[in-house]
Amino acid sequence: MAFDTSHPDTSSLTASVAAALATVNDPEIRKPITELDMVESVSVDESGYARVKVLLTVSGCPMREKLTTDVTAAVAAVPGVSSVAVELGVMNDTQRTELRTKLRGDNPVNEIPFAQPGSRTRVYAVASGKGGVGKSSVTVNLAVALAQRGLNVGVLDADIYGFSVPRMLGVVAKPTQVEKMIMPPQAHDVKVISIGMFTPGNTAVVWRGPMLHRALQQFLADVFWGDLDVLLMDLPPGTGDIAISLAQLVPSAELLVVTTPQLAAREVAERAGSIALQTHQQIVGVVENMSWLELPDGSRMELFGAGGGQAVADSLSESTGTNVGLLGQVPIDMAVREGGDAGTPIVLTAPDSAAALAFGAIADTLAARSRSLVGRSLGLSPR
Repeated sequence: MAFDTSHPDTSSLTASVAAALATVNDPEIRKPITELDMVESVSVDESGYARVKVLLTVSGCPMREKLTTDVTAAVAAVPGVSSVAVELGVMNDTQRTELRTKLRGDNPVNEIPFAQPGSRTRVYAVASGKGGVGKSSVTVNLAVALAQRGLNVGVLDADIYGFSVPRMLGVVAKPTQVEKMIMPPQAHDVKVISIGMFTPGNTAVVWRGPMLHRALQQFLADVFWGDLDVLLMDLPPGTGDIAISLAQLVPSAELLVVTTPQLAAREVAERAGSIALQTHQQIVGVVENMSWLELPDGSRMELFGAGGGQAVADSLSESTGTNVGLLGQVPIDMAVREGGDAGTPIVLTAPDSAAALAFGAIADTLAARSRSLVGRSLGLSPR
């Protein structure tokens, strides 16, 4: 960062402006722009007119307006500053390479951070046996609820054929690329990546297994997720290529099984959960969605039957030899569907509704869980 020291009387004010800039985070990377070497120069004249030049990571940065607004607000709040001018430049190739090194160190670009023994990120693979059980609705509402609890959260839309997460979270921005890193857009304080952000319009994705594996690997390795506490992965229904690839790429990922109360959904959910026996993954628990419809008189109408979620949990407990619990039951609420269509999940639009409270209780359980020891070194050595 270059400082204009031609006016000794303004040197302390210039330093105050620089300190204020250290409070401004890059909207995509979520680190101070001073720490990322994005501030090229700062100057303040005798009248209090401050000029700041900020370097964007790429010329087409979608967050340029927000960055300009945040810098202007931070500098204008400094006592003695009368006006602010923000000039935007663009990093050169060398600066972008230095930024990549600063963010990822010497780690290879194609290394999956969540698969490393020291990773502190909990990876939850949200799975279901069949489509139509509301798996994506569960994913996005849990993601936002966890973010509301102060956790750093990411969502990977791994349903390559039936991607829906961008719409359900209201994501309209496209990912940007810095060097070989993909910067994921954010919505409701959640980082999001989906194949839908790379396809024009509503184009269908027609890929075979190897292409699906490569796409999942790229989303896990090439996307700069930052220091996540939780990564939720919305899997396609069933036990196909993506579920197998996930187990290979992130062995420590844990399964969160979504079902409805009805018998047909119950049976296939058990099959989806039983894949953990073959992949040696842990099952976090079961979420029963669309459990009942609450009527105006307060009574419940169980449109899809009852007891399905607990039956799946009991069956998986028996087959895996572990304690698989029923994490929660989410009632039918038209606002869940409306929130998904509008890009504002029900935990935001109707936080006191029964469905939102159910999602919140599940999020509380997930947030309180300690990091799994699966795949981690215990630091033991023979004597």
